[in-house]
Amino acid sequence: MRLLLNHSKVTIDFVFSTTRSGMKISNTHLDLLDLIEMQFTDTINPEVDILFLCLGHGNSRKFLTENQFSSKTRIIDLSNDFRLKEDANFKGFEFVYGLPELNRESIQKAHHIANPGCFATCIQLALLPLAEAGLLNKDVHINATTGSTGAGVMPTTTTHFSWRSNNISWYKPFTHQHLGEIEQSLQSLQKESGTLHFLPNRGNFARGIFSTAYTQYKGSLEEAKSLYKAFYQDAVFTNLADQEVNLKQIVNTNHCHVHLYKHKDQLLITSVLDNLLKGASGQAIQNMNLMMGYKEDLGLRLKAMIY
Repeated sequence: MRLLLNHSKVTIDFVFSTTRSGMKISNTHLDLLDLIEMQFTDTINPEVDILFLCLGHGNSRKFLTENQFSSKTRIIDLSNDFRLKEDANFKGFEFVYGLPELNRESIQKAHHIANPGCFATCIQLALLPLAEAGLLNKDVHINATTGSTGAGVMPTTTTHFSWRSNNISWYKPFTHQHLGEIEQSLQSLQKESGTLHFLPNRGNFARGIFSTAYTQYKGSLEEAKSLYKAFYQDAVFTNLADQEVNLKQIVNTNHCHVHLYKHKDQLLITSVLDNLLKGASGQAIQNMNLMMGYKEDLGLRLKAMIY
């Protein structure tokens, strides 16, 4: 909502809620005080141009079954309901996987978008150039740490401040749900590739993902840099960094910064992004811009909270 309120081509028509209908939006989202006077509603407008679905995983299908929208309505879903190819066709809707660095032309023509997951975006942007070059032939080891906002708004034992502060832990080792969409994208560029060994971690910070991936690579570091620069030469929000990257560079932005380091025969790829922006809502706006023919970075010129 914050992004849409500051987007020059957008007017928010309604904000649907099953639990807060009739309540002022700014009473729930205090950062929107003086920015929006609307209330949550339990009534939809079936004629809207763009519908963002921000429901829990598994609920988008239910919502689209219970609510009918105009054939002109374009849908961007932020859940994992439609990201895999076997799930992409629903009620005649064909959902395009919304990673602009991979599917820009398809997104521009699409009416329905499956917005990628946050870990999935960060890891794919680290590995896609190698896959396109057919160089992901050995196992890839990935260690990625996400902030507490990656766990959603409902508090749990592992998001409680007194537990999360000064702490770190892993979860879902080697079985994280984003692996399916990552492997799907890599296989679209390189049919046979090495196994991904993914270890996700909970970090003691609120926002951001810091990911390191390494795999065997026979070329030089300069050759790898040339490969990545060529792959991302037209990417508005993915940048190859000369210096080591950190979270402060990208929190509150829609950017993903990627850094390369070579040790003997191992190429280390570090990628960082804001899980709430390039990992979710920012990428959704980026997809909307592409679908509607707007400038890709419209409404997304955001400053990093580095100080």
